[in-house]
Amino acid sequence: MVSVFDIEKNISEMLESQKKFISSLDLLVNMGDPQSDTTAKDLIYQEDKMKLYHYRPLAKKTCKVPTLIIYALVNRHYMMDLQPDRSVIKNLLELGLDLYIIDWGYPTAEDKYITLDDYIDVYIENAVNRVLKESGASKLNILGVCQGGTFSAVYTALNPQKVKNLITMVAPIDFESGASDGLLFKWSQNLNVDNMVDTFGVIPGELLNGGFDMLKPFQLMINKYLGIIDNFDDPETAANFIRMEKWILDSPDQAGEAYRRFIKDFYQENKLVKGTLEIGGRVVDLEDIDMPVLNIYGEQDHLVPPSATIPFNDYISSADNELVGFPVGHIGMYVSAKAQKLLAPKIAEWLWERDK
Repeated sequence: MVSVFDIEKNISEMLESQKKFISSLDLLVNMGDPQSDTTAKDLIYQEDKMKLYHYRPLAKKTCKVPTLIIYALVNRHYMMDLQPDRSVIKNLLELGLDLYIIDWGYPTAEDKYITLDDYIDVYIENAVNRVLKESGASKLNILGVCQGGTFSAVYTALNPQKVKNLITMVAPIDFESGASDGLLFKWSQNLNVDNMVDTFGVIPGELLNGGFDMLKPFQLMINKYLGIIDNFDDPETAANFIRMEKWILDSPDQAGEAYRRFIKDFYQENKLVKGTLEIGGRVVDLEDIDMPVLNIYGEQDHLVPPSATIPFNDYISSADNELVGFPVGHIGMYVSAKAQKLLAPKIAEWLWERDK
């Protein structure tokens, strides 16, 4: 039998939850627009939608060899500079790295015929050449992130003479192994990408976002909103939540032909590790990667599972290669407290040791 006390307690808890919810809405409406991507940088090159930036140094002494960050096409690069107190970019600059980054921009209908060859042999190639010219270095370091890490491995295999050190972070390499653990990999293997590209021309970012949400529907679409209400008393917590939501929703459309080829050649046919991938008429051989390599993965990554990342070290010829896992997920690699303490120091220390 339910007592009067239990009823009063339940009503009290319900009213308290309503107060929190109303207070949270009021805070969100009046707090303004929290900004991301605030670390100072200068535009040094632009080609079509692609822009190349050079970050202003934050340390008295910087590495001799510049580092180019190549991010994924499917999300925006400022996840690495999401908020002032949790910025991989800022941390790396403070540790003395000389950083450049590619901003892929937002493809439109006119870009539907851009190919993977264009991204790797034109845009990345021209960005690399610009960094070398700007810095006066003969080689550079590449830090490739997620899909950008896949592109970085391909570019480096084709142009090993230009790359001093290669770092890949949460980068899918073995797409067949990844399918055993990753729902995104299984979904992509069965995707009728020809119908998608032929229908849309340029694949809407909102469509891909919906697919990502369905990978973990409760966690990604419901649970996070229920949990955040309890923490919205702190304006900074609310601001960080909004920054994350803005980034998630800020998904660029995808150039159709490049997307078609990426799905077919990588997810469905696993050509990169099979040695049958061709870019610009050249076969991509991962054994041509003979410079130092640092391969970083997230132990709890559900988007790019460790099984898709770890095998990379087995396919390259470099004797100086290291595999490092962090106890975080895909997004946690950029913003979690654990990664903030460990990730940037590891990358900086590794590059400084090879800055000769």
